[in-house]
Amino acid sequence: MLGWYPGHMHKARRQITEALPEIDVVIEVLDARLPYSSANPMLAELTRHKPVLKVLSRADLADPERTREWVAFFDAQPDTRALAITTTNARELKRIPALCHELAGQVRADRDVRVMVMGIPNVGKSTLINGLAGKAIARTGNEPAVTKRQQKVRIGGRVALTDTPGVLWPKIEDQASAYRLAASGAIRDTAIDYVDVAVVAAAELARRYPEALKARYKLKALPPYAPHPEAERVEADGPVRVDLLAVAGFDGHAMLAEIAGRRGGLRPGGEVDLHRGAEVLLHELRDGKLGRLTLETPADIPAAHTAEPDGAEDDGDAAPDA
Repeated sequence: MLGWYPGHMHKARRQITEALPEIDVVIEVLDARLPYSSANPMLAELTRHKPVLKVLSRADLADPERTREWVAFFDAQPDTRALAITTTNARELKRIPALCHELAGQVRADRDVRVMVMGIPNVGKSTLINGLAGKAIARTGNEPAVTKRQQKVRIGGRVALTDTPGVLWPKIEDQASAYRLAASGAIRDTAIDYVDVAVVAAAELARRYPEALKARYKLKALPPYAPHPEAERVEADGPVRVDLLAVAGFDGHAMLAEIAGRRGGLRPGGEVDLHRGAEVLLHELRDGKLGRLTLETPADIPAAHTAEPDGAEDDGDAAPDA
């Protein structure tokens, strides 16, 4: 499992809690490719009494059919609307103020609807705010946690936005979600085992989008995975870990080795550089070069899942837990 909770995120949580009583509507920005995994359960707990607009960003990179499933799933929840957009598309952004007014209900005529924008790092919050404002208000970047403090901006349609720093929860309990987040770039690459994440991503892509994977890397076949007989052995006091390759049914190591061999990852003597294969796969996945892909569906949500919003006070980027 992966854990990552920089110190400034504790401060962000306090700021969110203090500001929420004055907020009418919450916009939670999610990655359309992983709407469950990119939803912070801590934010859901903090905002449970507020109407929420779920903005599924990067819809241009996601599978349209899966996106329709997610929008219907969120729309069925009380006090919740969902909107799938590309955050740089001005026409799509124009729908947001009206949806905020709809969710807020009756607001005094002499004031704006007060909206707080939330989301995990690197999910497109700042790009969304800049698009709504029509100018560069919030810093953007392709690294997590660019926004470090709350920022406020008034936009058209009588809406006042409060931006918040991207906040990850202290420990990601769902192992599959942790790997999806890492594959998407929501967690700093320095805080993860790059090859490990790419191996799991390759296996998952083989399960969900086999033809896209074969076409992109000219793979003749997708090797099945045979679990090692010792794979489930753990220390008596160690965590029980799911064998994600067994769940996917494909051998991510073998696919990564083949990708590396085809993309300049062969060292002298024929040794395969798996890190090179990991770089190619993860960068191209994040850039949409494998096509429009979604890494999870509503059916992938665990029947029971928990979070630890009051977790450890770690001030630095945490490495994978195990």
